[in-house]
Amino acid sequence: MADDQSSAARRPVVPATGGEQGLQTEREPREVEKVRKAGPLQTDHGNTTIAETVVQKIAGIAAREVPGVYAMGSAGRRVFSSLSERIPGSQTNVSGGVAVEKGERQTAIDLTIVVEYDVSIVEVSQMIRRNVIAAVEDATGLEVIEVNIDVTDVHLPEDDHKDANVSGHAALE
Repeated sequence: MADDQSSAARRPVVPATGGEQGLQTEREPREVEKVRKAGPLQTDHGNTTIAETVVQKIAGIAAREVPGVYAMGSAGRRVFSSLSERIPGSQTNVSGGVAVEKGERQTAIDLTIVVEYDVSIVEVSQMIRRNVIAAVEDATGLEVIEVNIDVTDVHLPEDDHKDANVSGHAALE
């Protein structure tokens, strides 16, 4: 077998004929096109681009739908959002607590959440990942390669009573 390989290596390389060269050049552009059009957003009729804010909103809504998620974002972000929601005509910020890194075909999502007391953080995280991946991939056609979840706080039932008392005192003054 070693003799077969060495004799093949010693044979002179015969250049391709004109017809063979034509076939090779016809194949090359098709192979390049296959590489270029590798996702549902890149087609023969044009490309679709999706802004990061679109992915952020879809992921934020999908994460909020999961039972056990009390709020999204850091404490400062939640305070800012609650103040801005009180302004007449303002819109709810559904992308708060969501950071996205997006390429042409893939995206990675980071979520910052507050969970309710007495829920399994592991189960809530798994449900969030499933929901966010399904929502983003179905809506955008982008492949979600990871969903990282940062749990920054646990909402306690007593916190609702403290908030009600504070707002009640403010109304009396």
